[in-house]
Amino acid sequence: MYEPYPASGAGELTPEPVQQPRSVRTAVRLMILAAGLEVIALILALLTRSALKTAILRRHPHYTATQLHNAQNAQTVVLVVGALIAVALWLWMAWANGRGHNWARILSAVFFGISTLGLVLSFAAGRGVGDIIVGVILWLIGLAVIVLLFRKESAPFFARAASPG
Repeated sequence: MYEPYPASGAGELTPEPVQQPRSVRTAVRLMILAAGLEVIALILALLTRSALKTAILRRHPHYTATQLHNAQNAQTVVLVVGALIAVALWLWMAWANGRGHNWARILSAVFFGISTLGLVLSFAAGRGVGDIIVGVILWLIGLAVIVLLFRKESAPFFARAASPG
């Protein structure tokens, strides 16, 4: 009897799974750490909203109490939404890179570029020292993540996930 396709398991070549390299494991852990730092920074920013009020008054001394209140609330909303988006992106990239998705490695590099631009703009905007310190720490974590994801030892893990089959 002729079998047009080999029976299951007979003669099939299944690619060996590529273990997640240490560099990728470390990058994933750093991304989770960065998400945690974003949450901590958000909590600290919310606890020190009075500093935000002072900063707004320094830039706009002519604001009425209502204008000051509205500006403080608007900036708080932007801060909260931005932090939640950042946390979600860090966790999403940790998940996707941890599974070896090459698109996630590339997207992480794009996000790092955006983060670099944001850090430069925060220096130009004259943000508070605390904001700058947190921004630099998160940027350094992002730099370490990118270096780890694009190391030579990481390439086979991402190539395996990108190959068909």
